[in-house]
Amino acid sequence: MTQAKSTGTAIVIGGGSGLGRATVLELAARGARVWSLGRDGARLEAVRAEAATPERIVTRALDATDAAAVDRVISEADPDLIVVSAGARARLALIHEQTWETFSEPWNTDVKIAFQVGQTAIRRPLRPGSAVVIVSSGAGLGGSPLSGGYAGAKRMQMFLAGYLQRSADLAKRDLRFVTVVPKQIVAGTELGAQAADAYAALGGMTREKFMERFGAPLTAPIVATTIADVWQGAVPPQLRDAKVLAVSGSGLEAL
Repeated sequence: MTQAKSTGTAIVIGGGSGLGRATVLELAARGARVWSLGRDGARLEAVRAEAATPERIVTRALDATDAAAVDRVISEADPDLIVVSAGARARLALIHEQTWETFSEPWNTDVKIAFQVGQTAIRRPLRPGSAVVIVSSGAGLGGSPLSGGYAGAKRMQMFLAGYLQRSADLAKRDLRFVTVVPKQIVAGTELGAQAADAYAALGGMTREKFMERFGAPLTAPIVATTIADVWQGAVPPQLRDAKVLAVSGSGLEAL
């Protein structure tokens, strides 16, 4: 497959915070023109303002579950890379405290966005050599009893990368679909802190003690670097064809 250029164009869905924010900053620092999408325009602008090269970042406030709105940005930006990092903030509660609406929200947000973007990438299609990176979660590997249907939704995103790649190959599209899976709670993010606090409380320990079980911490910039390296073909040769890549504080592996 033709490798995308680091100076190309990327769309980051969910660019206002967490892993999306770090990815916007990393890609812009590497010379890409980055379209940062999310619901909160003020957050998107705050990220753009902190970038070393803010002129490389375009912000668009929208609901990423609105396929037509996202498709319009894809048509305008004509990207080499789309990163799906947006998702619902799962309600942190035990299963008997969930409603069906809170339980299923990650499916109607996280999976829906990845599904719609993947279809557009193939049908449009994106330019040859482009990539779609879906950011999943280690919850999809081991479960997540305090987040309703979140773990199942994140597992489905991993399956989606394979399904979409198969469709792209059958349609003879020169596209790559990859899921990047942070295997542990990401330190230093708002979402990570909330999850760590909830699970620490469940286990009767402090956040610090709970996070120690992961060993080397995983940070948003580490995940963002992985995403940029996938796009540029800078991961180790044995990992370049992997559909699911897991990243932790101790390194990168194929699943």
